[in-house]
Amino acid sequence: MLRDSFGRVATDLRVSLTDKCNLRCTYCMPPEGLDWLPNAQLLTADEIVRLVTIGVERLGITEVRYTGGEPLLRRELPDIVARTVVLAPRPQVSLTTNGIGLARLAGVLVEAGLDRVNVSLDTLDRDTFKRLAHRDRFDDVIAGLSAAHEVGLRPVKVNTVLMRDINDHEAVPLLRYCLEQGYELRFIEQMPLDAQHGWSREGMVTADEILAMLSASFDLTADDLEDRGSAPAERFLVDGGPARVGVIGSVTRPFCGACDRVRLTADGQIRNCLFATEESDLKTPLRAGASDEELAARWIAAVSRKRAGHGIDDPSFLQPSRPMSAIGG
Repeated sequence: MLRDSFGRVATDLRVSLTDKCNLRCTYCMPPEGLDWLPNAQLLTADEIVRLVTIGVERLGITEVRYTGGEPLLRRELPDIVARTVVLAPRPQVSLTTNGIGLARLAGVLVEAGLDRVNVSLDTLDRDTFKRLAHRDRFDDVIAGLSAAHEVGLRPVKVNTVLMRDINDHEAVPLLRYCLEQGYELRFIEQMPLDAQHGWSREGMVTADEILAMLSASFDLTADDLEDRGSAPAERFLVDGGPARVGVIGSVTRPFCGACDRVRLTADGQIRNCLFATEESDLKTPLRAGASDEELAARWIAAVSRKRAGHGIDDPSFLQPSRPMSAIGG
């Protein structure tokens, strides 16, 4: 197993398929974009599947989530999903996406075996979307959400980051919209993972603020019947249920003590935390001919060094040099 020195066991693998993205969300990257990784540095589809296979069949990974950048930009995505779901024991396979292109690919991904999807949507206003993402793709995201729901990727989960004085007034409308459409909304505190390093605690809309805004219009009760376990979201029944809303307080309500996640970047580095400043290279030994046993041993050693928490509240905290688009969500 992938056990760290604090007794936590990593069973949830987040795999970044690319650092490229077709949006420029302000909490992730600058409007002009970033210098993408050269294709030669990216893991090939075969290399991705090999490492995922080692994780699942040798190291106890039970959930695989494909991320980016924007994973729908990776042409081999349906094939990678299909080759993942046939592993034994079969892992749950999910996708985190901005939704652009999902209307076209949702059915293909279901046929490949995808279990569920998380789609980012920060606003219901087209002008605000353009301001946040620097691209006029609002209709594409809405169409992607609808397509995912229609082909059975339910519940479709919606990820929302509220930005102070930009879209924080939309908390209630966003929840109403998701309730009407049958989606499950997750609010996520903005994290210090932007390429510009412009994040500040004062500018972040906190979990407490989000819950206060929602509680003014809805009756929220903690979902006590559900064991949260290692899940990052605190879930609340809305007006008695069965609909739920989640709040992920990554900064103000950290859940590091129960974390079961490990990350594989698009260029083959193991990261134990979104905010880690260290990485462990699997790509170089893989391409040098390392056996599955050797790669598994390196992976085990990497996870054993996982720190107790992300340390955002520590005065010595340093934002990772890689932005979210290069790490994988």
